[in-house]
Amino acid sequence: MPRTDTGRPPAFRPPAPRPPVPRVPRGAGGRGLGALGLSAFVVGTAEFVVVGILDRIASGLHVTVGTAGLLVTAYALGVCAGGPALTALTIRVPRRLLICAALGLYALANALAAVAGDFTLLVLVRAVAGAVHGMFVGVASSAAASLAGPERRGRAVAVVFGGIAAANLLGVPLATYAGHVLSWRSVFAGIAVLGCAALALTLALVPPVPSSGRGALRAQVRYVLTRPVLLALGVAVLLFCGQFTVFTLLGTYLQQVTGVSGGAVGAYLLVFGAAGALGTLAGGRCADHDAGTTLLVAGAVLVPALALLHWAGEHPVTAAVVLALFGLFGFGLAPALQLITIELAGPGGDLASTLGASAGNAGIAAGSAAAGWFAAGHPVAGLPLVGAAVCAATLPLVRVVSRARPTAAAPR
Repeated sequence: MPRTDTGRPPAFRPPAPRPPVPRVPRGAGGRGLGALGLSAFVVGTAEFVVVGILDRIASGLHVTVGTAGLLVTAYALGVCAGGPALTALTIRVPRRLLICAALGLYALANALAAVAGDFTLLVLVRAVAGAVHGMFVGVASSAAASLAGPERRGRAVAVVFGGIAAANLLGVPLATYAGHVLSWRSVFAGIAVLGCAALALTLALVPPVPSSGRGALRAQVRYVLTRPVLLALGVAVLLFCGQFTVFTLLGTYLQQVTGVSGGAVGAYLLVFGAAGALGTLAGGRCADHDAGTTLLVAGAVLVPALALLHWAGEHPVTAAVVLALFGLFGFGLAPALQLITIELAGPGGDLASTLGASAGNAGIAAGSAAAGWFAAGHPVAGLPLVGAAVCAATLPLVRVVSRARPTAAAPR
């Protein structure tokens, strides 16, 4: 037994008590997840609706449609760069408070967009909204996983991504219709009102969720800058790049290759969106059993689905079937990949979650640019093969990420 200088045993000092870990009341987690899913629906609608009303915005602010496209670019840059920056700066803030602040800022940004009289101001507002979007999706995903517990983390993340998928399926078409019947300003005003409603639901239904971050910001960044996390982020960029190389000009492909037009194009996109929503929920459920296998299988099926679109795209029925497979497995891999990214980062999960959303948007931007470049000099019929090639080249990395484990020598 160790002794002091006086020869007596040292006095016993009980260990300092650990701070209590908040417990989520029974039923509160489910209600909170519902509020997060509805909030993601609002955010997703605001992200994509601009594409459907670009001509109205261009006419109202006296710019060309090409110039109005900068609104999409500004939003994407905000998500990619601003989202991680905001998350890093708020790493110690309780998640519920941060989600509420994000929804409040998002509602304010859309309210400003509704009254913007200058195109430059509207671009700046969209960039800010994109940054808040990036932070919200990352933090909401991490908070959802915390609310659900270890057995249902994949399904919880899928609720957030499912809200965004539902926005593509329902929110964007309805908002686009409102923009053409009423005005583009009414769309942003309506989204601002919905943002306030989402904020109220979050305050009422989402229980307190502590930050997963521990230590200084530099330590949090070191948890993220590990090989497994960086590989997962790289996989996100490449897989979404491959998918959006095809999706960006999917309407044009359906018209020129499949031979459909008018409302039929919308019907095909509806099939794709419905399959994507179903795939998101199914992918989250499968990720709870084995996220790595879910990611690997979904990626492996996605490649032939994209290739088949090239070979079977000329036939309306087979094109619809292949589009459903594309949506099912393309969206289905997202919850698994996001969950893997969060878990690989350990205490840096909140920052990694936002970086995952940013990586996906970087892939979307790269895929959209690649689609435009390819279509400028080649028939759009070749786009599915390009997307399949990008995703196929990513599969070895997918295999590594699916088997990865958090770095053993984590920084302190």
